Amino acid sequence: MSSFPVHARITGPIVMIGFGSIGKGTLPLIERHFEYDAKRFVILDPHEDGELATKHGVRFIKQGVTRENYRELLIPLLTEGGGQGFCVNLSVDTSSVDIMTMCREIGALYVDTVVEPWAGFYFDRSMGPEARSNYALRETLLAAKRANPGGTTAVSTCGANPGMVSWFVKQALINLAADTGLAINEPKSRDGWAQLAQQLGVKGIHIAERDTQRARAPKPMNSFVNTWSVEGFVSEGLQPAELGWGTHEKWMPENGRSHAQGCQAAIYLLQPGANTRVRSWCPTPGAQYGFLVTHNESISIADYFTLRDGDKVVYRPTCHYAYHPANDAVLSLHEMFGAAGKMQPTWHILDEHEIVDGIDELGVLLYGHAKNAYWYGSQLSIEETRLIAPYQNATGLQVSSAVLAGMVWALENPTAGIVEADELDFRRCLEVQTPYLGPVKGYYTDWTPLNDRPGLFEEDIDTSDPWQFRNILVR
Repeated sequence: MSSFPVHARITGPIVMIGFGSIGKGTLPLIERHFEYDAKRFVILDPHEDGELATKHGVRFIKQGVTRENYRELLIPLLTEGGGQGFCVNLSVDTSSVDIMTMCREIGALYVDTVVEPWAGFYFDRSMGPEARSNYALRETLLAAKRANPGGTTAVSTCGANPGMVSWFVKQALINLAADTGLAINEPKSRDGWAQLAQQLGVKGIHIAERDTQRARAPKPMNSFVNTWSVEGFVSEGLQPAELGWGTHEKWMPENGRSHAQGCQAAIYLLQPGANTRVRSWCPTPGAQYGFLVTHNESISIADYFTLRDGDKVVYRPTCHYAYHPANDAVLSLHEMFGAAGKMQPTWHILDEHEIVDGIDELGVLLYGHAKNAYWYGSQLSIEETRLIAPYQNATGLQVSSAVLAGMVWALENPTAGIVEADELDFRRCLEVQTPYLGPVKGYYTDWTPLNDRPGLFEEDIDTSDPWQFRNILVR
């Protein structure tokens, strides 16, 4: 990238909460693509030393944002010197809904990558699995949206996934329509997109990811190694497996449960997502196992593409994550669950200097239609990442560039209220983000979850429809 377009001007302070791997990667993208007052750019993190922030001329406060202090800490920072402030929340253990609500009260813009709760939520043994689910967290966001429609923009769940993958789904549907000869006008509404997916015969969507990045040094014992936030991965991995539940499904696992309240677009399993395997497909490995880790997009995409006739749901695709992380992370999960789910005493995030090679292949696999299955997404390598952006590996750049796109959209649409990534202009967001994604391509495959089975044992499968979750879940 020889030049960096300046997308917008931020007139007030910028407050970044969290300066882990994603925060460090987002900082230079903000510098490149926005005009702002550097004296009013503040980063808060209770763990980092702030050396990198100081190098970039940014004020650093070594302090955590908590339920008790967030208002008195953040309001003065977000209003200092006038203009419209922008809160970039990239931290764990900070309530997204509480902070975005406060930002909207004072007229500050807001973006995050996940509906995050206050500290203690994920590991609260007094709460049942349903209460600890992403479905429950998302319902708090939807309640806040209903309670205060419109107003200052707060962009929720705008990372790679959730976030970017919702934009990939729309582009994939347009590509699929063109490749199957279906003449369409690009949908302009939520119902229009759902009708297109139904018309194309899409039964479901995997957020299908394969991270092949390898480090020079092998993972040591008793250490959790990952290419992005270990705390974030462990937290979501120990939540119940969750998936958007499609109208084509004829079978539910014995430990599957539906929700009594809310949008009714998803179910959950009484087992942790990072210990639940599913069959999926990505272009580089082909058929693979992935972990059914809960993610907001599994629910929001299924909800967004739901069609109703009155109170009756007539179409909804199944949607879930199918994640094969870097091999060191797979070994880390195996070690952690072998120790009854107790996290290792040390953890480490691989940076761009430690990784020898590999890509993060992250896309959406739309299946069940006339051309069987279609994967569309980013194939960003560590080599290209090093060339185009500092302080991050391929996984991190897919996230930080989506944060950038969400910020641009918020600045261009400052009075949209609370919005999920599914509701943003996918073309504008991808226009901003694509220069940071490496090859963005689509691939058709004739693979189904009934393929590549050795046939040595009798299995409980549904041969009448290969795309039943019964055939996808590894039991």
